[in-house]
Amino acid sequence: MKIRRNKIFSGTPWEPLAGYARAVQAGDVVYVSGTTGTDPSGKVLSPGDAYAQAIQAIRNIENALKRLGLGLEHVVRTRIYLTQMESWKDVAKAHAELFGEIHPATSLVGVTRLVDPEMIVEIDATAVH
Repeated sequence: MKIRRNKIFSGTPWEPLAGYARAVQAGDVVYVSGTTGTDPSGKVLSPGDAYAQAIQAIRNIENALKRLGLGLEHVVRTRIYLTQMESWKDVAKAHAELFGEIHPATSLVGVTRLVDPEMIVEIDATAVH
């Protein structure tokens, strides 16, 4: 059986390089790829600031969802990857500010590094229509 997919691309340089989409909707479920605190060209915003990068990553997730007619309130799961575990409270604060009343299931995982050494935070999400 072929699954019908609706794909959203953000235009960052990594999508064509690695062959993925920012978000994929399959039925009522939307999977948002790992998303960082970058602008549409892929430039890392707020180097060294985990809080600001987390806010931007979530805003980038929100922008992908909007293109599918959804919002953050549809998110049921997030996964946070963090290179500086000492900054976990800053990232948690950003997550709480934007998801505080939504309460998605989440995980926070420490990683050695992300694609660009200036990236501190990467977040992926699952949403349900």
